[in-house]
Amino acid sequence: MSGLWVFVCGPSGAGKDSVMNWAATDLAGRNDIVFSRRIVTRAAQPGSDHDPVTSQQFSRLIGDGGLVWSWEAHGFHYGIASHYAPLVAAGKIVVVNGSREHAYSLGSTAQVRIVQIVADPEQLATRLEKRGRDAHDEVTRRLARNTQFSDLRADCTILNQGELAVAGQQLVDYLVDGVRLTSLR
Repeated sequence: MSGLWVFVCGPSGAGKDSVMNWAATDLAGRNDIVFSRRIVTRAAQPGSDHDPVTSQQFSRLIGDGGLVWSWEAHGFHYGIASHYAPLVAAGKIVVVNGSREHAYSLGSTAQVRIVQIVADPEQLATRLEKRGRDAHDEVTRRLARNTQFSDLRADCTILNQGELAVAGQQLVDYLVDGVRLTSLR
């Protein structure tokens, strides 16, 4: 039986990392659902969910077949290590913190599901400003970019506006009960 890739995406500030961390903690006892780590050409920061590499290391990984997925967003290169592919082949669900642009190009397939985490524009702006990682003009660009993906077709959309546990539980429920059902549509 073949497994599935679940790409979790959404606008900057929607809380993807927080929702995914909540779900990963809740599902820690399950061996059929794996949360992948990203490889990114960005330095690690407190709470980072990625493994930092240089641009040269990233290029080598691509050339050596070390990445099963790769994309570029916000001036950085992102990738998912190829060692996750055998897990999908073995029937596991591998959850990826991805990019909307990359997910948009993939679409839902027999082995790929798209989960979008969203929040209203005011919430996004507040979270991005609070995060303090980007200058004000970059926050404005990130918010303006959201209109490019208004027609992204997701198998599951989670509104992360209130308690983190609510959004986290929605992701857990989708991964445990809903992900395989979407293939029956």
